[in-house]
Amino acid sequence: MAQPRSLRGKVIVVTGGAQGIGAVTAAALTRLGARVAIGDLDHVRAEKTAGELGGDTLALPLDVTDTTAFTAFLDDVEARLGPIDVLINNAGIMPLSPLDEEDDASTRRQLEINVHAVIHGTREAIKRMRPRGTGHIVNVASMAGKAGFPGAATYCATKHAVVGLSEAVHLELRGTGVDVSCVMPAIVRTELASGLAEAKMIKSVQPEDVAAAIVDALRKPRFDVFVPKSLDLMGRITRLLPRRTGEWVARSLGGDQLLASAAHSSARADYEARAAGSAPAVDGS
Repeated sequence: MAQPRSLRGKVIVVTGGAQGIGAVTAAALTRLGARVAIGDLDHVRAEKTAGELGGDTLALPLDVTDTTAFTAFLDDVEARLGPIDVLINNAGIMPLSPLDEEDDASTRRQLEINVHAVIHGTREAIKRMRPRGTGHIVNVASMAGKAGFPGAATYCATKHAVVGLSEAVHLELRGTGVDVSCVMPAIVRTELASGLAEAKMIKSVQPEDVAAAIVDALRKPRFDVFVPKSLDLMGRITRLLPRRTGEWVARSLGGDQLLASAAHSSARADYEARAAGSAPAVDGS
């Protein structure tokens, strides 16, 4: 059995790294000796997070929807820290509403942040890593990338796209020395999950659980990263069932209301407002 890879001295980029899963992942990587660069739209919070982490942690402003600026950000990281060994495409938003109530600006924002930015980041990583014959791309999707949840149709569509992108690129990079991992967590208790009730079968997880899974996938490369691991088995079983039976199981477990019930929750007001202002390159176009 191959020895787990060391992350000491590795240059690792985390988009959306100022808070939530990104910040906790950056902290875990820093503790293992990695040289971490945080990119985030909230530069003030990113600098605060980097300062708390210490070491060589770098914080730079990043609007992932501005592809020219995204490329320049990666160039800047390499100029300061060296060639990028790992890119973690973590930035994402999850506005909730029935599809017929979702305005087009929200749709565009989700597509640009959750899909286009991940495609661009992945492409840029390939261009930098493949010539060196080494590297690792981590795309953060969701269990919503394997199923549909009422109240978050566009979000589910974006995460299905991330899963499909990752699967295709994983095959394209076979034998090149560049690994791809796709992270599919259940509900993670960050600001993004504000107002969401606990699921009956699959319990929510903490950002530390996701960070630990990402670190493990970097040390022992694998494509599928389910958090918790039981999501994989549940998904396999559900897909074997006839559609009507599978939908009945989902309703019985409250899956049909998991996100829909929080769509108009006052507990999500602050998050929804922040998500609405998270893509200036899109909103200013």
